[in-house]
Amino acid sequence: MIDTSGVTAAIFMFYAGIMLWIGYIVSRNTSSPVDFFLANRSLKAWVTGISSTASSESAWAVIGTVGLAYKDGLSALWFFPGCLLGYALNWFFVADRLRKYSREKEVLTIPDYFETFFSDDTHLIRIISVIIIFACMVAYIAAQFLAIGKTFDAIFDIPHLVSIPIGGTIIIIYTMMGGFRAVAWTDFIQGLIMVFGLVILSLAAVIELGGFSAITQKVNEAAPAALTWMGGKTIPIFLGSMVGLLGIGLGYPGQPHVITRYMAAKDSKTIQQGMWIAFSWGILIYSSAILLGICGQIIFPDLADAEHLFPTAAESLLPSFLSAIVLTGVLAAIMSTVSSQIIVAASAVAHDIFSKVIHTSLTSNQILSISRLIIVLIGLGAMLVALMDTRIVFWFVLFAWSGLGASFGPVILFTLYSKKITRNGAIAGMLVGFFTTIIWKILGLSDTIIYELVPAFLLSSFVILVTSRKQLNQ
Repeated sequence: MIDTSGVTAAIFMFYAGIMLWIGYIVSRNTSSPVDFFLANRSLKAWVTGISSTASSESAWAVIGTVGLAYKDGLSALWFFPGCLLGYALNWFFVADRLRKYSREKEVLTIPDYFETFFSDDTHLIRIISVIIIFACMVAYIAAQFLAIGKTFDAIFDIPHLVSIPIGGTIIIIYTMMGGFRAVAWTDFIQGLIMVFGLVILSLAAVIELGGFSAITQKVNEAAPAALTWMGGKTIPIFLGSMVGLLGIGLGYPGQPHVITRYMAAKDSKTIQQGMWIAFSWGILIYSSAILLGICGQIIFPDLADAEHLFPTAAESLLPSFLSAIVLTGVLAAIMSTVSSQIIVAASAVAHDIFSKVIHTSLTSNQILSISRLIIVLIGLGAMLVALMDTRIVFWFVLFAWSGLGASFGPVILFTLYSKKITRNGAIAGMLVGFFTTIIWKILGLSDTIIYELVPAFLLSSFVILVTSRKQLNQ
């Protein structure tokens, strides 16, 4: 294996410089809260489409999916419809309606949207939304920082005590300077790097095996179960895992760091074009990841950790310069998610609590200053948690996606398509979705029955309907 750490370090430094340059350029034209939190509602199709998908997938799309296909073979493909279901829910049913409403009512955040929709003068639904966002996001951000540290350690042999402050500082600076516009543009670039890396690496693996025609024969000889749709599982286990994987898609409408991209889109045409760009990006990412995982079973049959396949293949199959770019894609995947989560967590505190509840007469400059300060504080706090290397962070991040998806997804969908949903119904649904996710995970039911998002989402939807109908009939 060729040592590419020096070339990769140079590529990463160049990449980090571009991210910081974007933050600086954007900061010069950021003068209002709507600009800082929603890029002045001016995002074009390519940025909207790719940045929304890149921010939702994180390093799991690059590392985890490849590892899943390495372990389970073709049966790993069953999570693909779940992801596409999530894309479909967002782009067909949420994106344009949410964009139009947010522009018409001048709302900047998801808690803003809820309070405006229900005309809640008590701020209760805003406060509950902020608490859920903050609880899920901060630990998620800390886990992403820890992932940056582990990636630096694996690629550059730099301990996480050094690499976490380096990576975290870069993200904090460009997010603080440019706000949402900088996050969207950097996510766009990071998304391109991610898809480039996976496509190039999967094609290199195919060439290594002698082309597509040779893959089936070689995989059948070495690992015949890899090309079966059920992966050797019994029918009950397979059906349970398939439903759980399909349930992943239910989480997409409830992710604030994803759906705010639609609120920032310029117009309906942007949404229509961005939808096909997003679907194309997702198909390329996941088909390449699965192809690489299956090929990896033959090329690298004895990996101790399936998630090491991506960096191992990059260093073994590609020239040093290309390998450096591809490995930078891992860091890009992490950074695209963490910057999006930081801006959402900061907006929840700065805009939704400080500006809308505590001090309602702040000027635009004061709001921007407070927002930037809170971004720094959240980033530093998350870095400190990550430096502790605590297992609690990873335990929490397991249900952060589910917690947000079950808390907000049903409410978003109901409010966009029904006028018979009440504030009390929405609050009850949020709380039931959030706590069902936690209880289901604590009891271990995700491992023995089904992925926690499915029951939490369904129960939240049921409670919203029942509570709203009961209140309207009184």
